[in-house]
Amino acid sequence: MCIVAIETSELEGGPRVTDDVRFGLEADMGILAREQGALYLQATLREGEDHEGPYIHARRLRGSLRGYFLAVSAGFAAPAGAQDTIKVAVGQIDAWANQVPTLGMKAGIFQKHGIVLDNYGTQGAGETLQAVISGSADIGIGVGTPGAMRAYAKGAPVRVLAAAYTGVQDIYWFVPASSPITSVKDISDRHTIAYSTNGSTSDSVLRALIAHYGLKAKPAQTGGPPGTFTMTMSGQIDIGWSVAPFGLKELQAKSIRVLMRGSDLPSMRNQTVRVEIVNANALKDRHDVMVRFMRAYRETLDWMYSNPLAVKYYSEHMRMPESLVELQRDEFNPKSAMNPDKLSDVDLVMQDAVAGKFLEMPLTKEQLAEFIQIPPR
Repeated sequence: MCIVAIETSELEGGPRVTDDVRFGLEADMGILAREQGALYLQATLREGEDHEGPYIHARRLRGSLRGYFLAVSAGFAAPAGAQDTIKVAVGQIDAWANQVPTLGMKAGIFQKHGIVLDNYGTQGAGETLQAVISGSADIGIGVGTPGAMRAYAKGAPVRVLAAAYTGVQDIYWFVPASSPITSVKDISDRHTIAYSTNGSTSDSVLRALIAHYGLKAKPAQTGGPPGTFTMTMSGQIDIGWSVAPFGLKELQAKSIRVLMRGSDLPSMRNQTVRVEIVNANALKDRHDVMVRFMRAYRETLDWMYSNPLAVKYYSEHMRMPESLVELQRDEFNPKSAMNPDKLSDVDLVMQDAVAGKFLEMPLTKEQLAEFIQIPPR
């Protein structure tokens, strides 16, 4: 007999609901049939019409969860241990480029590989790195490559499990339409300019943009795009940062203007600027699980760019027209940029990391061989 349970005790008082519950919040709970010899289940809940967001009061979930539900099978059931749980910290969890864990769970792909992901969002790569280093997360999604290299060089138990994003076409800096700053030339030392967290892609790209344009503006740590947008539009920050698809509706409505894009930097256009990281101890102790994670990751990525359900699910979650989702995917986040199997222009990444004071010196070939642990296909 195989028994799988979801507990509601952690929901008392309305603490964080993990992303696999938060994202879909749709349909009913049920036992999914056997697939490829393994019994797996998928539980999704419908979010209330009042759209309370990621914090759901326990009373609303208790009626749906009813404490526990069981998946019971006969002779064909997989053993209980077949469903391995992986804790995943995701920087900018709603960004399309970081959607593999969320959409893969929604589509049942990770479950098919005997894995259940406990996804939760962070404010950026710095927070994600700390979660992986401390072991509170097994895997971190969307971490700036220079920041990951810095952590490794300092002895942190961090390894690269996959390349996450190559190029910088998805990130940009903006001002409100009413701002007196009309171009990069107007930026002075009186202005503040946002990035998410230390060690993030926005941090390293901003440092490169400051050097590229000779800017004197004061960098300010503001967290993710939603909070940064509010701070920028209210005048707390002069120049905000964002990443597609955040802000595209406002760009279309001409309520904001783009001042700079990551693609302004020729040297970074072919660099792998973000990676998916794994705790070194988790990789060693649960190597087979991480290999299966990568199989599911690759399958999910293919599905995201071939199945219209991916656009539909993301559109519903973001409350964004499907046409805009397709635009941001094809124009800002092409599939080629998300190839998980190769880190590109690593020497240039390290050169920029040294220039940006992330590294004292480039990593050696031996260090790179230990640092990059992408499972083969």
